[in-house]
Amino acid sequence: MHLPHLKPSLGLVALTPLLAGCASSEVSGLGFEEGVSSVNDQSLSLWQGAWIAGAVVGVITLILILWPVFFHRKKDENFPKQTQYNIPVEIAYTLIPFLIVAVLFYFTVQRESRIVKISPDSQVSHFIDVVGFQWSWQFKYKDAGDFKSATVTGSPAQPPTLYLPQGQKVRFTLDANDVVHGFWIPAFMIQMQNLPGVTNQLEFTANKLGTYPGRCNILCGRNHAQMLFTVKVVTLAEYQSYIEGLVAEEKAAIA
Repeated sequence: MHLPHLKPSLGLVALTPLLAGCASSEVSGLGFEEGVSSVNDQSLSLWQGAWIAGAVVGVITLILILWPVFFHRKKDENFPKQTQYNIPVEIAYTLIPFLIVAVLFYFTVQRESRIVKISPDSQVSHFIDVVGFQWSWQFKYKDAGDFKSATVTGSPAQPPTLYLPQGQKVRFTLDANDVVHGFWIPAFMIQMQNLPGVTNQLEFTANKLGTYPGRCNILCGRNHAQMLFTVKVVTLAEYQSYIEGLVAEEKAAIA
């Protein structure tokens, strides 16, 4: 293959990493909806940019594969010219992938550091403990203090519902009492592991009212597929009413 044919393609590949930071709100979410949570605000453009960069690299790679097939086919019985090496091309196909990975890595680290950042307690509106166990979830709403009625425990037959107030920052404390589980809300573009003996923390704001599926995404045993829960984002008034209802139910049970 002649270098004049390669130069335009190599130049375009070199620009590909920049697309990871240039995805706009007008680009398809590619399976995710914009503005659902504060995590989406950080992750969506990275998700879009990575797909765009991958698509551009894929198209250019396909062109480079097909170009010699159609334009450098055997024309006669003469033995083709042999080239032992081509330093510029070898440097290019080593450096360009490195640049692509380096730029994507930079944006990933940048966004991840924002997502996992833990704010001072004074900046957090609500606190919820999330415990994973074989094979369901337990949610303890700290808004009700130490009163046990703020705890909801699910089962594979009756998956629990996690209520979240719209527009309020919530900090989750994640634990497990048996094996490793994965607290995953796909629509929010967030996942963090529940580890036995280790406490993880995660905080975000749910911005859009609605009901969203949640599940464990770590293979945790025989009934892993049944380890489901539902996230319900409600208004602050509805959230407070829900917590009060939990307290009232527990007090009535004790009485």
